[in-house]
Amino acid sequence: MDEIAYWHPVQDNMGSLQHILKRMSDILLSATALVILSPVLLVLYIVLRITAGRHVIFKQERIGRYGKPFTLYKFRTLKEGTEDEEPLLNPDPDPTLSTPLQLWLRKRHLDELPQLWNVLKGDMSIVGPRPERQFFIDKIMEVDHGYEYIFEMRPGLTSEATLYNGYTDTMEKMIKRLHIDIMYLQNRTLALDARIMWDTLVSIVAGKKI
Repeated sequence: MDEIAYWHPVQDNMGSLQHILKRMSDILLSATALVILSPVLLVLYIVLRITAGRHVIFKQERIGRYGKPFTLYKFRTLKEGTEDEEPLLNPDPDPTLSTPLQLWLRKRHLDELPQLWNVLKGDMSIVGPRPERQFFIDKIMEVDHGYEYIFEMRPGLTSEATLYNGYTDTMEKMIKRLHIDIMYLQNRTLALDARIMWDTLVSIVAGKKI
């Protein structure tokens, strides 16, 4: 697979003011969502604790802005120890081991709701490239060094790549996601973020696979 030729330097289309407004909107939206959804999150936690075991929250190190690692939070939908031997691109829940609630959360991407806390803390943004593990970043960099541009952005809950490239279950999809994310960096605006958030919400409500 040939490495894409980028125009150098790849520049962030957002100015300083938009960056400030983006972070303010992240804080406002994540805090509001956590307050509104707190009863739902509590019920999900209790039901998962009863039906799937005591380790309800899945924690994993991901790489964020400026290449700094952070702890990402999700509702656990996979059996414990799934990736102990080697990281997997897109491990699917085993229907014989995961509960119906876990399968439903995974299908609708609602297992990622705890990442609202990551957004509030500043680890992530609502919109941005999906955070990756160092293992796969190294694999991508062997093919395309353009991943260094991803470190200029906070990773996000959703993105254009998430909407239009789906789960990255192959290296080809990971490279395609990289190129979409770099195009987002070059073109991003608050209006584009708003459209991505709306399209994501519509996809989740409609039950579309993203």
